[in-house]
Amino acid sequence: MTAAADEPESYNGLPGAFPYAFRASDSLLFKLYVGVALLLTLGIALMFVFGIVVLLGASASVRGGTFTFSRAFFLFVGVLVVAPLLAPVLLVARRHRRQGSSTAYDRGMGLAALGFVASLYVGLIISVPPALQEPTGSAVVATLYALPQLAGLAPPLLAVGVLYLAHRLLR
Repeated sequence: MTAAADEPESYNGLPGAFPYAFRASDSLLFKLYVGVALLLTLGIALMFVFGIVVLLGASASVRGGTFTFSRAFFLFVGVLVVAPLLAPVLLVARRHRRQGSSTAYDRGMGLAALGFVASLYVGLIISVPPALQEPTGSAVVATLYALPQLAGLAPPLLAVGVLYLAHRLLR
């Protein structure tokens, strides 16, 4: 047996973590999340890239100051949205590579991560500007529309806390 065969399989960074976590996990729920996370991460990254191109084009002739801050803040918000999508995949991949993982941990992380995805959707509904809100017969959506737009931050922040707690409690 060679030394290379004794070492755990490596996933070589973020792009390799997705297939590694998918292969290593026995939880179907987590495997579902890996696919969802990959699609959402690519879609959100693409939206933020197009958004920054539009923002740069609109503010290209303006000198620094507030516009420079708004560009940096736009990228910061993009990282804040994408990082919790990637974290469960990276945590599970790291755990499998270093010490092995249980199906319960993978399942718990998948469930908490899918909860984060749902919280993003709820947060987006809350933050829809009143001019863009469509009339609805749903009492739930009407209640979410009635909340102040800043309350749209609460569901994702709460879900990130749940994700952290799931990681800490299940390890």
